[in-house]
Formats: sequence, structure tokens, C-alpha cells
Amino acid sequence: MIRQGLELSKRPHVVISTPGRLADHIKSTDTCDLSKIKFLVLDEADRLLEGNFGPDLEVIFENISAERQTLLFSATITDTMKELQKVSLSKPFFWISKTPVVTVEQLDQRYCITPAQVKDAYLMHIVHTFCSESKEKSIIIFTSTCKNCHLLAIMLREMGLPCVSLHSLVKQRTRLASLAMFKSNQVRVLVATDVASRGLDIPTVELVINHNVPTSPKDYVHRVGRTARAGRGGMAITLVTQFDVQLIKAVEKLINTKLTEFKVDEKKNVLPILNEVALAKRQAELKLEELDIDEKRAINKRKQMILDGKDPDEEERKKYKLLKKTRSQRHEMEQASTSTAALP
Repeated sequence: MIRQGLELSKRPHVVISTPGRLADHIKSTDTCDLSKIKFLVLDEADRLLEGNFGPDLEVIFENISAERQTLLFSATITDTMKELQKVSLSKPFFWISKTPVVTVEQLDQRYCITPAQVKDAYLMHIVHTFCSESKEKSIIIFTSTCKNCHLLAIMLREMGLPCVSLHSLVKQRTRLASLAMFKSNQVRVLVATDVASRGLDIPTVELVINHNVPTSPKDYVHRVGRTARAGRGGMAITLVTQFDVQLIKAVEKLINTKLTEFKVDEKKNVLPILNEVALAKRQAELKLEELDIDEKRAINKRKQMILDGKDPDEEERKKYKLLKKTRSQRHEMEQASTSTAALP
């Protein structure tokens, strides 16, 4: 923070920052003068405008020149961005790529049908096969939660596959070290949450595996965009269970492309490793318990509430009351349904 403040005091021509860090510098020091800024660029604008960045962006907008030109870039267009175009006082230039396909042609997009109970065994087979066939290319595995991300990373190591993990509960220094190892090909597998689905440009990434089908199709676009970049080829494989059919259909509708099946011979390639994968998962779960990752998440959540000016204990009480009310309403509906069914 201090080093960055010194750099800002030298009036650099270009500043690249997250909204939160730049807002912190504006509020905590008088050396960060942005009044003469001519251009403001919001990359990944869909995320910045719909996430929790509002208060930080407000601080930034209040401290930069009103005569600036603002440019917004996004791989996906959201309702918020469309609304911003409508309410703009000056008619903005608004350009959308005319291609009917959201993802690039060089990307080979596949789905792999797997029973939910043995999904991890399918994953291990695909990763092991790819690593055996390609000695230089890398894999990114995306999953939905920090806990599952850490669990999969430990499982892979238990199975003899070196990897690093990247999620919001990992300290910044560790994140940078993990990324450096992955970029330099010291490890060829990165397990990550959607925190890594934007901004990473690593030429050696040839395969992206979606361990879960994203609930938002736009997240799928960002995930698979980590491969097949700058004209290079790449493959994306999404593991689809019996519960994910509607989600994968929503993805296909958005990208205007039908995914092709990635077939795995379950009897030959999956069943023989089931016990080994189950044992690795159990060992990973035991190690995860020692890390207290749930406790870390709870602590981070309380810290964020305090920063937002909320009382964590009061928020917890509100959550409990809401849950109790929801359960009561559900119970009343079930009783009403039973009474109706009992009528002659």
C-alpha cells in the first residue's frame, strides 16, 4: 500500500487497479490526484457494474474529471449495461460483435455425461489422460465453491497429479506464487473458482474442465475463454450429471452452439479407479477439516459485514428469523395441501 502510494504520487500516465484498492488510496491519502484523468476504462464491465463494487466506483467517479471519456469493455452484455446506455445524457457509442456465436471457432466444446456419484472419477481419468498425452500444455479445472476447489486440489495431489489452487480464501501472496508456478509450467493443473475465469491469459492452457455446469451461462463463456486465445486452439469439457441437463441447454442457447459429447468408456477407464479416487477424496476431506476452511470463510464474511457498516450478530439474527419464517410458511402450505387432499 505504501509503495503503491509513492508510485501514485509520481503522477504516472497509466494506472491499472481494482476499484477497491484505488478507492482506498483516494480516501487515505492526498497524493492520489485523479482530477486530470482523460480516460477511464472499465474492463469486465459486467462484473464491475453488477458486483459489490458500487461504493468503490462512486468514490472513484467523485474524484476524477467530469470531462473524461469512459470506455466499458465486456465479453457479455447485461441488463445493467443496456440500462446505462439508455440513461446516458450524451449518446454513447455502443458496439456489439455481430458474430452469432459467443465463443471462438478454435474452441472445441464438449460435454461428458457422468453420474453424480462418480463425477470425480471421470475428472481424474480425463486429467490423467491429458497429462499423459501432452507434456507441455496445461489444464484449468473450474468448480463452484472455495471448499470444493481446495478439496479437488488435495485429491489431485493424493492421486499423484501436482497442482495449485486459486480461490478467494487464498492469501494474495500465495495466489501470486501459485499463478507463477502455473504460468512457468512447474505445475500443469490449476484448480480454481470463478475468481480465475476473467483476466488470465496463459498461452499454454489447452484444456478447460468445468467440474460443475455454471448456473449462469455467462460464467461458462468466461471460463472457457481461458483457452483457445489469440487464434490458438483449445478444448473445453463440461462434466454433466443427471441434474445439469437444463443448465447445459441454457449454455448452448447463449453461445448458439451445440456441444459435442466427450465419450469415456466407464467400464474400462472409470470403474478400475473408483476405489482409489474414493480413498483420495476421503484423505482430502480429512486434510480439509484440519485447515478449518469453513471457519476462514465465516471470519472473512464477518469482516466484510463490518466494512459495510453492518453488525454481523444482528445480520445473523435476521437470517435466523427469516429462515424460521420460511420454514413456518412451508409447514403451513404442506398442512393446507394435506387437508385439501383429504377432502372427499
